[in-house]
Amino acid sequence: MRIATIAVGALALASSAAAQDAAIEPTVFDGDYLSVGALAAYGPTYAGSDDYTVYPVPLVQGSFHGVAIDPRSGGLALDFIPDPADGLGFNLGVAGRVRLDRAHRIKDPVVRSLGKLDTAVELGPTAGVTIPHLLNAYDSLTLGTDVLWDVAGAHKGMVVDPAVTYFTPLSRGIAASLSLSAEYADSKFADYYYTITPAGSLASGLPVFDAGSGFTRAGANVLLGFDLDGNLANGGLAVVAVGGYSRMLGDARRSPVTSVRGSANQWLAALGIGFTF
Repeated sequence: MRIATIAVGALALASSAAAQDAAIEPTVFDGDYLSVGALAAYGPTYAGSDDYTVYPVPLVQGSFHGVAIDPRSGGLALDFIPDPADGLGFNLGVAGRVRLDRAHRIKDPVVRSLGKLDTAVELGPTAGVTIPHLLNAYDSLTLGTDVLWDVAGAHKGMVVDPAVTYFTPLSRGIAASLSLSAEYADSKFADYYYTITPAGSLASGLPVFDAGSGFTRAGANVLLGFDLDGNLANGGLAVVAVGGYSRMLGDARRSPVTSVRGSANQWLAALGIGFTF
């Protein structure tokens, strides 16, 4: 789930293409709308793991009275600034998600001997800007950042998630995006997920390790959306495919849960379907 933060925005492809085409014809995205769906994703069991598993990723995307609802990995974001019909668009709102790293599905028996971690609930502001019409009349470049704090008492820290996404339609019924993202974590977060205490070393046989703040990962995702009737503007059913790669960085890469028992290379593949009305 860690590297899917941008990928789960799949249903936004259809809305972006249709919104930019709104001056030509009415679309299902004019005013209030809702997109729902699900992906089956294949990815690491925890951030830094070399064990992989299949897991569901729900999707929710929409707009209600000018407030945009955007998906996040394990959560969603609300944008309170409506985008203009043309020109720069600004995003400002709140984001939240649930982080399940090492809370379940731990396949590695050595990592499992460290004990299960608590589920984190992260909340905070999100802001960004969208620049339209870079290379053609319908593409866009979006720069954004989420700043989130754990409010559930798990890692009790802060994470910063910057991202850059380029979107372009490939045809009337197909759209694509390339997203580059990263994660910066404070010392509380790093200590909770990547430190190996003397007690943990005794239980697992892993070396003692003291993790500090810094960037934990950086990666890229490629996403394709296929409208099943060949028209993104009228909603209905769409198929979404995602491929992604990220690299663990800093103490998240040097931690024994990654360097000894896992891998710094993290891969993601997902396929799903959504419906817009």
